[in-house]
Amino acid sequence: MRKTERYPVEGANSLWHIYKTVPFFKVIKNFTIIQLARYTPFLGMKNWLYRTLLRMEVGQQTAFALMVMVDIMFPERIRVGRNTVIGYNTTILAHEYLIDEYRLGDVTIGNEVLIGANTTILPGITIGDQAVVSAGTLVHKNVPAGTFVGGNPMKVIYTKEEMDERKESDSVINGPQDA
Repeated sequence: MRKTERYPVEGANSLWHIYKTVPFFKVIKNFTIIQLARYTPFLGMKNWLYRTLLRMEVGQQTAFALMVMVDIMFPERIRVGRNTVIGYNTTILAHEYLIDEYRLGDVTIGNEVLIGANTTILPGITIGDQAVVSAGTLVHKNVPAGTFVGGNPMKVIYTKEEMDERKESDSVINGPQDA
């Protein structure tokens, strides 16, 4: 289940209350930095921008592919572990504006996680270490460590135990892989 904080609004829908929830100049600054990061081919520079200017927690050797879109309003609520790959055009949200409320939630992506291209991760999600998220997935609930998930709605394709078994059988068939 997603873990989000809920804030009710009255009158117009919650998006009309946007600058009561986040300062205008923060949005402009974040938008500019995120757009620069989306198009730069330099992984180290992207991580520096995210860590230093957006206050995201980003682990060493993590790779954000081209066009990844992190949350403009609350990027500081996103944490990504070490040696993780975030695929092309993935969106990571830490907020959602609804008709009568808005919600905020931390997003935690573990170590050595693979997120496929064109994935959307909703607020309040935790993706465990060594999980694999198939391309085009809507991540609307937590993903246990080592699990392979995919689809819309997201479903478990292989559990951690099944993934370990597959890796073991691949190793037997193909021989040990040198690092």
